[in-house]
Amino acid sequence: MTKETEERKQRVKVIALGIFDIAAALRLVRREIRRWSVPYLSQAHVRHDPFRTLIACILSLRTKDAVTDAASERLFAVAATPRAILALGTSRLAQLIFPVGFYNQKARQITDICRRLRDEFNDGVPNSIEVLLTLPGVGRKTANLVVTEAFGQPGICVDTHVHRITNRWGYVRTRTPEQTEMALRAKLPARYWIEINRLLVTYGQHRCLPVSPICSECPVFEMCPRRGVVHQR
Repeated sequence: MTKETEERKQRVKVIALGIFDIAAALRLVRREIRRWSVPYLSQAHVRHDPFRTLIACILSLRTKDAVTDAASERLFAVAATPRAILALGTSRLAQLIFPVGFYNQKARQITDICRRLRDEFNDGVPNSIEVLLTLPGVGRKTANLVVTEAFGQPGICVDTHVHRITNRWGYVRTRTPEQTEMALRAKLPARYWIEINRLLVTYGQHRCLPVSPICSECPVFEMCPRRGVVHQR
């Protein structure tokens, strides 16, 4: 009996008990995403730099990944520190990050953040979720991403992919990403906290899509109750 056959039998037993095996699901997802490129915010040169992680995450909000990637690289090639961005001025900053969603608003927001980082944190980025949340426009998703990816501290970054997929799996039943974060903090084993965003963002972009997910090619298919899925491929 092969290892994969044994794993499948074990999953069937768990499903029969009405339990979603999150460890098995994440193991399958981890194996599956090796074929795809790593999202920009998960690339080593970004996620090991707290400032790049913070600013790129803000740029990514309501923006397609390809646009975020190009705008981030364009900006950081010119200015990669709070003081350098402040020296650009808001108008030049807006030009560099165009066409990310709400680029003028984000240019003002990033300018305000950089001013706070310069004046209060000596150009550094705070490593506390609570402190990060005091920065202009920084929500829990961004704060958690900075703390987990850039500082390696415990936290769960819940974006639309994590929220959608964990609910689709029936692992949590929540209405908002904030509720999902709290539900996962109470239920998800700590060893998966940092990794789950990286895994499910990639998986949500390529397989477990928001509309018409590609269930026929999903290794988690047998385990997944597909809650809320109306159309699938």
